[in-house]
Amino acid sequence: MARRSTSSSTGRPTGTGPSGPRNRTPQPVRLRRRTFGDVVKAFLAFVVLLVLVVGVPGALAVTVGWPLPRSAPSMDWLSQPIDVQTFLNALTVVVWLAWAQFTACVLVEVKAAVSGVGLPGRVPGAGPSQLLARQLVAALLLVGATAASFTPGLSQLGHSLEDNQKGTVATAQATPGILAQQQEQAKSTAAALAEQAGHAAAQAEQGGSTAAHGATKYYRIQPPEGRHHDSLWEIAQRHLGDGRRYKEIYELNKDRTQPDGSRLSEASLIRPGWIMEMPGDAHGGELVENPDAHVSPEVRQQIGDYAQTGDHAQHQQHQQHQEQGGGQHAGGDGATAQITVPSQRQSGDSGAPAAHETSAHSSSSSSSSFGLSEALLGAPLLAAGLLAALGRRRRQALWQSALGAVGGRRGMEPPIPAGDAQDVQDALLVGADPEGVRQLDRSLRGLAAALTAESRSLPVVYAAWLSHGDLHLQLAQPAGKPPAPWQLGQDQTFWTLSRADADHYEDTDAAAPYPGLVSLGTMDDSRLLLNLEAVPGIVSLSGREADRAAVFASVAAELATNGWSDRMTITLVGFGADLTPLAPNRLRHLDDVEALFETMEAETRQRRGALGAADHHSVLTGRTGPAQHTRWAPNLVLLATQPSAEDAVRLAELAADAARLGIGYLVGSERDDLPGAAWAMEITPDGRLLAPLLGLELQAQLLPAVQQRAVVELFVESDPERDPDGPTTTPPFLVDISEQGRPAVYARLVGPYEIIGLDTPDGDRSPLLHEALALLLLHREGVHPRVLSSALWPRGVTEDVRDALLDRLRGWLGTDPDGSPRLRADAAGRLTLAKSVVSDLDVLRSLYYEATQGKGVESRAVRGRLLTDALVLVRGPLLADRAEGRYRWLTHEIIDAQLPLLVADIGLALSAFHLEKDRAEKAIEALGAALRTAPEDERLWNELLRATHATGDPDRLRALAADLIARSGARGLPPRTEALLDELLPTWRDGAAATG
Repeated sequence: MARRSTSSSTGRPTGTGPSGPRNRTPQPVRLRRRTFGDVVKAFLAFVVLLVLVVGVPGALAVTVGWPLPRSAPSMDWLSQPIDVQTFLNALTVVVWLAWAQFTACVLVEVKAAVSGVGLPGRVPGAGPSQLLARQLVAALLLVGATAASFTPGLSQLGHSLEDNQKGTVATAQATPGILAQQQEQAKSTAAALAEQAGHAAAQAEQGGSTAAHGATKYYRIQPPEGRHHDSLWEIAQRHLGDGRRYKEIYELNKDRTQPDGSRLSEASLIRPGWIMEMPGDAHGGELVENPDAHVSPEVRQQIGDYAQTGDHAQHQQHQQHQEQGGGQHAGGDGATAQITVPSQRQSGDSGAPAAHETSAHSSSSSSSSFGLSEALLGAPLLAAGLLAALGRRRRQALWQSALGAVGGRRGMEPPIPAGDAQDVQDALLVGADPEGVRQLDRSLRGLAAALTAESRSLPVVYAAWLSHGDLHLQLAQPAGKPPAPWQLGQDQTFWTLSRADADHYEDTDAAAPYPGLVSLGTMDDSRLLLNLEAVPGIVSLSGREADRAAVFASVAAELATNGWSDRMTITLVGFGADLTPLAPNRLRHLDDVEALFETMEAETRQRRGALGAADHHSVLTGRTGPAQHTRWAPNLVLLATQPSAEDAVRLAELAADAARLGIGYLVGSERDDLPGAAWAMEITPDGRLLAPLLGLELQAQLLPAVQQRAVVELFVESDPERDPDGPTTTPPFLVDISEQGRPAVYARLVGPYEIIGLDTPDGDRSPLLHEALALLLLHREGVHPRVLSSALWPRGVTEDVRDALLDRLRGWLGTDPDGSPRLRADAAGRLTLAKSVVSDLDVLRSLYYEATQGKGVESRAVRGRLLTDALVLVRGPLLADRAEGRYRWLTHEIIDAQLPLLVADIGLALSAFHLEKDRAEKAIEALGAALRTAPEDERLWNELLRATHATGDPDRLRALAADLIARSGARGLPPRTEALLDELLPTWRDGAAATG
């Protein structure tokens, strides 16, 4: 579990300051034992309880007696005068009721103390009475064998619950943000750290015999011998004065190894013998600051070992690291920065610990990935960017094929990946979170638009955190109140946008304000995006070469394909030439460091001059406000190899002013002492990304070599320029279109969704079954089970739910006459359909293939019949009546581009068939049918002009030309259409000018 070394869970800074760190090396102190005063307090509490619970009713019974009438009163009773006895009787009833209420409070508190219930029940209307009863019962329990400090003593009687609550909130809001300090402050801080580290070392040499104020305190979970079980709520109630502060104890000890080898994973599950580190203001006799002779050697050893896993131990390592090399990591302007995990939301908190939220893009609770890449499954933003870029590449290939369509190039089918490429494509489909990318992009652009409206500049952002759908921007320094609906976070350096508020943002034409944000990894269920463009100097990455390469590949791939950027340049030095197909317009490859210096020195000079001429302080000035037209695109340099000592110094000088110029540097290093590195990170063999001076320990986002090659293969195979002779046009699945090939199950997908051959399933699962069948029909090559579940349940689902649906789907489809199931799994475990289950899209492809490359090539009559039958199948767009909110996986498909092109190809082929016999009207009819599905296809309109011209009716041709001109609007007609009109209707421009 990643832990911070810069702030404690109580919200108190553990960095240096006037008071020093809160969690220091444990110091010896006498264990507080029960005193004579405790016994006196317990005795007094017993006397008070005896008087209030027993004495009060006894006194009332003796002095007053029964206060109520002994018989039912008549109406005359209401008109009788009120004498002294009546008043005393009424007052006695009030006292009896108060006594009953207080006695109920005592019983509730005693029951909670004996039974082990963490929070006693509330007695209605008994706030002060129950608080008094709680304190008296707690004081009485001081004489118990193991409850010497069960709750705060009588000295706290009268402290209000409101005061405790305010203190808790204040503590929770005290988490530090980014610390931007000048160089002198950084030096003084380092000196203070070194002094404290030396002081701690001296104490260790002396055997730790000196007690220090504020030393770390520990509590050992007590066994349930003669009393109720311990709970974090009660521990917080006893030692922090407020049970609601149990979360602070939980955060301090979460996922730390206990003496029995287990870990604290839920706040409600603790075991006897476990050790809990306590907040610094904890008090009470059961606490241990450092075991002395009163504690057994075994317990002393356990607490000592446990202390080495806490925040204070990491803080000491931080001190030592900064003492040894902190001076080498100053930024170009002498500033230092601290990345802090944002505080968790406090709205909606309840008395019980909340469960962790389910990942939006996780499709199974199982830890097994079924052979898919864990790296891509755990990188939702990277996967979404790659998937979107791959879809754009495939659509581009389709359109380029269509525009240059001649002969066999028509009806192009994109290649079906296999092997590692297929596994990676499935991992992208499962892991991608396109909604998260869309929300991040809209939120950032919405912020930029709001700041522009207020004539404010963009603040410098060092990092962004995505946590449970909320977005937290960590600023370099306070920048005032953010525009609504953004709010200040845990301090002045955090701007926060909740997921609910982000949903209100819509697309805007504002410039992307922070295109240099890139995912580095996750920490405490939060995803960190570092803004490489804003780093005041170089970011260095040390570790093994293969591990560094996986980080660099991930960073390069996400920057090249992310959806929250506009223009940018990613300069890859000494690596990544094979990554260029991911984004040829963004990625630039340089061979070595010398080429880098030659390129970047010139660009640095040019940017400095341009900023000076525009009177801009930084590139951020050109992204909002009056100067928004100057949209400075970042240049992010990724140098994966270790530069020489001379080159490192030269690179540090080049990067000194990089943040202001919109240039970022990520440099690989064999060690963590690269000159000029503002931020130093290390990637470990087990995939953790460490940045001690930033207080970060992330689970790194990686793109290992195998997955990198597979990703590149997907893009290369989809490159429209890869094969100038044209790819194969054979459909992935051909059906028998003869009368003997009648399918057992026939689904109509082109138009409204209908299924022939199966009964409509009953129940709420029917829409899911239909959707699952549609997905399988569109992927005859097979669908990975996790891809299927991710498509049907984008927010995740357990394996048993998914398997239950597959069993229903298998039962619904039934079996073939030979007994084989119609839903089966191939050798790789992917789900496939039997050939007896067919869709109209399969038939459409097969008819066109047979007409143009099969039987229709030899027989004109067969070709005409096949093309006519194919066009009749087209009833509208794909799945025209699908329910809103379902079939979202279609956004990852290219069928929305394939189907119109296929229909257009069929219409063009049938039109040519009719024009061969001068049947212009038949050709116009075929083209009109195709235009209803592919209205934007230029080829259909051009062929319609030729067919209309063939009718010999110039007025009809002029009317069609006028319709085309009106449709084109301000864009004007495409060049090919203009050239064709010049040929067929030379006077069309005169008519267009008159219309204009």
